[in-house]
Amino acid sequence: MKSFLKAAVSAAVLFSLMPAAMADELAAKKWSEGEFKVSTLSDAERMKELAWFIKAAEPFKGMEINVVSETLTTHEYEAKVLAKAFYEITGIKVNHDLIGEGDVVEKLQTQMQSGRNIYDAYINDSDLIGTHYRYQQVRNLTDWMAGEGASVTNPMLDLDDFIGLSFTTAPDGKLYQLPDQQFANLYWFRYDWFTNPDLKAKFKAKYGYDLGVPVNWSAYEDIAAFFTNDVKEIDGTRVYGHMDYGKKDPSLGWRFTDAWLSMAGAGDKGLPNGTPVDEWGIRVDGCSPVGSSVSRGGATNGPAAVYSVEKYVDWLKKYAPPTAPGMTFGEAGPVPAQGAVAQQIFWYTAFTADMVKPGIAVMDGETPKWRMAPSPRGAYYEDGMKLGYQDTGSWTLMKSTPTKRAQAAWLYAQFTVSKTVSLKKSHVGLTFIRESDIWDKSMTARAKSLGGLIEFYRSKARVLWTPTGTNVPDYPRLAQLWWQDIGDAISGDKTPQEAMDSLANAQDKILKRLERAGVQKTCGPKLNKPRDPSYWLNQPGSPKAKLANEKPQGVTVDYDELIKSWAATPRGE
Repeated sequence: MKSFLKAAVSAAVLFSLMPAAMADELAAKKWSEGEFKVSTLSDAERMKELAWFIKAAEPFKGMEINVVSETLTTHEYEAKVLAKAFYEITGIKVNHDLIGEGDVVEKLQTQMQSGRNIYDAYINDSDLIGTHYRYQQVRNLTDWMAGEGASVTNPMLDLDDFIGLSFTTAPDGKLYQLPDQQFANLYWFRYDWFTNPDLKAKFKAKYGYDLGVPVNWSAYEDIAAFFTNDVKEIDGTRVYGHMDYGKKDPSLGWRFTDAWLSMAGAGDKGLPNGTPVDEWGIRVDGCSPVGSSVSRGGATNGPAAVYSVEKYVDWLKKYAPPTAPGMTFGEAGPVPAQGAVAQQIFWYTAFTADMVKPGIAVMDGETPKWRMAPSPRGAYYEDGMKLGYQDTGSWTLMKSTPTKRAQAAWLYAQFTVSKTVSLKKSHVGLTFIRESDIWDKSMTARAKSLGGLIEFYRSKARVLWTPTGTNVPDYPRLAQLWWQDIGDAISGDKTPQEAMDSLANAQDKILKRLERAGVQKTCGPKLNKPRDPSYWLNQPGSPKAKLANEKPQGVTVDYDELIKSWAATPRGE
């Protein structure tokens, strides 16, 4: 022990006496050969990239910067591991705070309103792209990388390798945020139950078609009813055909703004978001929002949106566990892993890491008993529309942050997404941002244990899942409206139509307020005058007139055949 301590002290003394550049290189070598050995870069390429960080960070050595993100597995890894590595390699200390998603938006909004530098960089959802573009209070990264940030922009960053840049690019064609993590909202189901011959025979006898991955909401509803009311119990456990949450809480808003209306088919065709009506039901003329209500050409209270709320409330009350209506997002998230839920239509792939833990009820050794698949589509959905939501947490630099602090923070931001570290980070959090990571052989080796996640991200299908787009001019103000009216629909205080009428009117009031204030000089709201709703419902596209039959024949697809088509997608197509 004494000899060990003596050697350790000697090494520490030797390390402290070395020139700073040499010490940084030793730290880089340690991390490169250790934590970051799992990388798409070779040993030499990693050291080349880290050498650039060492050189670029010299003017900032000894600085202490503050950044913030929501609490996710990926960001926990950054805060605990990557911040430490960055400090040892560059000499820049990073305080990476982890707080709730709503708190991140609140801090960001406060900095926008006060001009006081609270954080030197934010990882906030790309859902704010419309807000950032219109208020012009964040540095657009295209100009930043060519100007004040040029000396601290990694020549090996390789923007073309990022899969989510279309989500963080504004109508002016410039990049406003840099993706740090992404995850999709997909369909989750118990593969072992769906392939059980006895259950398959019973379902076919009752509904006339095969038990499988539901293509439409009709099939999802049939499957939910089947497991809840007909199967009822498996291996002595009461089972349910659906899982959701319904407590009147801010997280209830995400349940709907995260593309639920587009899954129902409320918006227009177009990718990454419907044009001119998006998944929030907001219509734009050019790039200016002109209304949410059907009377102004929007679709927030149109038949498809109302249908989406009716189905949500109906399924929650009929087919989910009795405790689900009183749960928040965070409380409901772990429930499917407990083994009593057959399927979930609204499931975030960010839960994958927790869903594959050894020993839990939905794992068979290293093989999951569950799978993920494309979201089923509602009765109003048309080919060419976005099908679901993809969260893209992205680095954002505020103009109110002093330039030197922003430059140091930009170095850290790039470090967390660099090719040197991104593959390892992807294995930890399973929130992919780079094409090269998705196609790495190490991901191929893990694919069987991840329930379809790798196949999804390698498929052409993934482009149908996108974040909130640029039609939303003030995400913080508008997003907080949704949970209150939806909560009233769940409680029965309002009908779904009344709830969506109230929401659409509330959104229009904020749009009108922004228009009068004139605070958004670029692409600000210019509301249409109200007209008889029938005028807009008879126009092509969204808002769409009420269908005579909102429950067409259920359609399913065999999962194993579906996954073959995904797996056959060649890289680069």
